[in-house]
Amino acid sequence: MIYLLKNLINNLGYVVLIAFMISKIKSFKKIIQKDAFTHIDLFILSVIFGTFGILGTYIGTDVRGAIANTRIIGVMAGGILCGPFVGILSGIIAGMHRYLIDIGGITAFPCFISTVIGGFLSGIIYNKATDKKRWIYGILGGILIESISMGLILLLSRPFAVALLIVKKIYIPMTLVNGIGIGIVIIITENIFEEKEEIAARQAKLALEIANKTLPYFRNINNDSLKKICTVIKDSVGASAVSITDKKYILAHVGDGEDHHIDGEKVLTRATERVIETGEIIIFKSHREIDCSNENCPLKSAIIMPLKDRESVVGTLKIYYNKENSVSFKDETLAIGLSQMISTQLEIAKIERLKEMANKAEIKALQAQINPHFLFNALNTIVSFIRINPNRARELIINLSTYLRYNLEIGESCVDINKELDQVKAYVEIEKARFGDKLNVVYDIDESIQIKVPSLIIQPLVENSIKHGILKGTGRGCVRVKVQKYYEDVEISIEDNGIGIDEDIIKNIYKRNMKENKIGLSNVHNRLRLIYGKGLDIKKLDKGTKISFIIYREGKRK
Repeated sequence: MIYLLKNLINNLGYVVLIAFMISKIKSFKKIIQKDAFTHIDLFILSVIFGTFGILGTYIGTDVRGAIANTRIIGVMAGGILCGPFVGILSGIIAGMHRYLIDIGGITAFPCFISTVIGGFLSGIIYNKATDKKRWIYGILGGILIESISMGLILLLSRPFAVALLIVKKIYIPMTLVNGIGIGIVIIITENIFEEKEEIAARQAKLALEIANKTLPYFRNINNDSLKKICTVIKDSVGASAVSITDKKYILAHVGDGEDHHIDGEKVLTRATERVIETGEIIIFKSHREIDCSNENCPLKSAIIMPLKDRESVVGTLKIYYNKENSVSFKDETLAIGLSQMISTQLEIAKIERLKEMANKAEIKALQAQINPHFLFNALNTIVSFIRINPNRARELIINLSTYLRYNLEIGESCVDINKELDQVKAYVEIEKARFGDKLNVVYDIDESIQIKVPSLIIQPLVENSIKHGILKGTGRGCVRVKVQKYYEDVEISIEDNGIGIDEDIIKNIYKRNMKENKIGLSNVHNRLRLIYGKGLDIKKLDKGTKISFIIYREGKRK
């Protein structure tokens, strides 16, 4: 048994070495790092891990016609890492090989069955186990499958005495080595996934830096500003050319192909039309796929992203390269961030234009809540978290997107209170990321309440408590957001323990004689009065301020 164990450990060394070498191959990493596998990807991965299983059989040790092997390592590692399809197909590939090879032996059929079962089990583990514990489940799964395999040998192999002798010799060595081997191969391959996360974090940071650089040009969108935006993106990502289009025309093109990708002319490529039709980011690997009407176009590969206004595609952002197959995983990751950021900035620019045309002072004031200072502060905060806590950075990007998109939907209509509170929480998370434990926000929400409220009615009050209550005081404090039933209606209150509001400000709000820098508070008061006939109830406390108001059920006014 000791001799057999040594042989299996030696064989395991070969398997681990090969797994390590394969994990460094760019084409393998490119497949394994995808968010979703194509059918071709799954087949390729199945062949790779099935071949691992075959290798485990070939380098195995003969034991009375049976093979003490490491076959199950490749099969189960493939299924646990890449899903049920890969686990099952690689199990069939490795199992059929074991069954059909010349060595045969009395254990051939039981080993075939157990290898396929291993593929099924690995698929179950893939669906159930968390990423950080997959290697542990891999070890336990390997032990279980080897136990099943030994049971099948005893059940199906004849003569039984020989089968029993084989099991006694190989059970402990194979169970130990294969269980550990599966865990090791999973850990080696998972380094690729960790590298994927690092790439995503770096590209998210780059997207934010590009957003910072291009933000000034979105304030007044024209051909010149769009060209500057394209130039910033081109220089930042090292592309051959960058274009921005609307649904029909090229708005700006910088880089290779400027002789025929001309500003103001109709979109030239079928690739762009496909992205506009589908609303999805699409990668084009060759000149043929791009399908440019100019046969001499130097642009050989591209990633084209939809630009959206809410859910509608309004144009595209296109990043071109002058070599085929030049779009990598990191380019794809960056594209996702850029698409979202540019779409958001276009929407902000749209709001800025609407501000100039708006006739109602309330709408102007609400739109003014989205200001460049807040966006710059939020982006800088996110950039700082990217280095030390990428997961937190991704959460803050989502919060910023939620906050900005909600602000773009402001109007006269009412929204579900949960949607309004989501926008408040997104804003608060960004501010808490900036100020750390100096700011505490407590939510006291009656979850049973289902009511519509005027859009953007709570967040300005929370912002007022933070900026003018907490930060202008000691710089440290707590804000409580409370939503409770008030007889048949709903009472919403925002209370802070900050510096406290000036009594003159309260009087001016009630008199509708508010200074410009307090217009957010006055705006909410006036809108509530317009809708419900009663505005804010503002009280200066011994320490802090409490602002409350009533949301009356539909049809009621006071």
